[in-house]
Amino acid sequence: MCATAVIGCIVLIYFKWIHVNPTTVALTFLLGILFIANRFGLRYSVYMSFLAALAFNFFFLPPVETLTIADPQNWVALLAFLTAGVLASHLSERIRREVRATDQRRREVERLYDFSQRILTSDRLADLLNAMPSHIASLFQNEAADIYLLESDRVYRSPSDSGSITTEELRKVANRGEIRCAGAKDLCIAPLLQGGRPIGAIGIAGNVPSRETIDALSGLIALAVERSITGEHLARTEAAQESKRMRAALLDSVTHELRTPLRAITESVTNLTSGTIQDSATKEEMLAMIEEQTARMNRLIAQAVEVAQLDAQQIEPRLEPAQMKDVVQEAIAECQALLKKHPVDVRLPSTLPAVRMDLKLIQKVLRNLLENAAKYSEDEEPIFISAEVQGSLLVTSVADRGSGIDDFDKSLIFDKFYRGQGQRYRVQGTGMGLAIVKAIVDAHGGKVEVTSQLGIGSVFSFSLPTT
Repeated sequence: MCATAVIGCIVLIYFKWIHVNPTTVALTFLLGILFIANRFGLRYSVYMSFLAALAFNFFFLPPVETLTIADPQNWVALLAFLTAGVLASHLSERIRREVRATDQRRREVERLYDFSQRILTSDRLADLLNAMPSHIASLFQNEAADIYLLESDRVYRSPSDSGSITTEELRKVANRGEIRCAGAKDLCIAPLLQGGRPIGAIGIAGNVPSRETIDALSGLIALAVERSITGEHLARTEAAQESKRMRAALLDSVTHELRTPLRAITESVTNLTSGTIQDSATKEEMLAMIEEQTARMNRLIAQAVEVAQLDAQQIEPRLEPAQMKDVVQEAIAECQALLKKHPVDVRLPSTLPAVRMDLKLIQKVLRNLLENAAKYSEDEEPIFISAEVQGSLLVTSVADRGSGIDDFDKSLIFDKFYRGQGQRYRVQGTGMGLAIVKAIVDAHGGKVEVTSQLGIGSVFSFSLPTT
């Protein structure tokens, strides 16, 4: 209809109103044919070419208003015009198809890029395989997108899948390693190849993209699967190595620290049983030392057990409302032996709110911080305990006037078995106390921090949510 209207307009203008030569009329008809070809396609432009040839002959080639052609040259002109119109229609349609194909490829490349970005967000293989079919179906607007893995013999389907692709079809393509497309069903199944070896298949139904895009999709999926499997193997290997290293470090640390109290106990028991010591005061002193070293051994063993439990995530806080001042009092009472050479200055406002905490675990946090402050401070140097509310957190701090911690040590001081470079040979310890502190505070949803200045002292602070 539109082609007929264009021909009618050209005839009306040139035949009734503006009289021009036949060449101008032919060029105008060609422009109209190109417009229709570009806008509506080949079928309409070919129809317009023949209609334009008839109109050109009838209205503009003598004798006019008849289909008779008197001059043989006009036959040549008419045939040339018809040929030019048909060729122009074909060329225009070809360009149109190429533009559509280029635009389609551009959109598919953009979707492939988007898909590649989405699959990089997950490293776990199970999460990746569950998410990829949904990503493909949503990006390419497919009726169904399925991924099949040979190793597990399992299919991962998109939520929109209505069962149009069977597991058997996917399995066959995966085993054969050859792509299969069914145009009538608008279905395509391609193998997933890893180094030329089939590891599975991808099936797409409805709005199937180009073969090149399907090849690219299968390559991206195979690469993502390989990356996730390699990452999981590497993580398991690193975890096994770390577990082995931790066990060795734990055994070495505990063994080293146990030797000193064991030696003291052994020497005292030998002296007492040999009968060489007759003075009752000396005997009492040795018995007290045996009791003290035995308690120290118990603490070391308890710390080792706690580290093992924390690594296995076997400690779960039993949260109950409690006042921080009660926790502080209990912790100071438990550390009396260590704190006897250090005055303790407690500064706790009476308005501190109750906080949900595991009372015994937070006492352990404070006890470790107090022991740490006492060990690394000179005799008679005070230790300060304070607490304040900061926003939605209750922040409790233990400050000392020890030698301080350098920046390098501060970054590692909460790691298991790590001890400061300048103190590891001067002060006894296992390097477990601060690691236990961090693990307990983390389990409460809080945070532990340290600020320090060399030669001035250190402040260890831990925060607990007030709500």
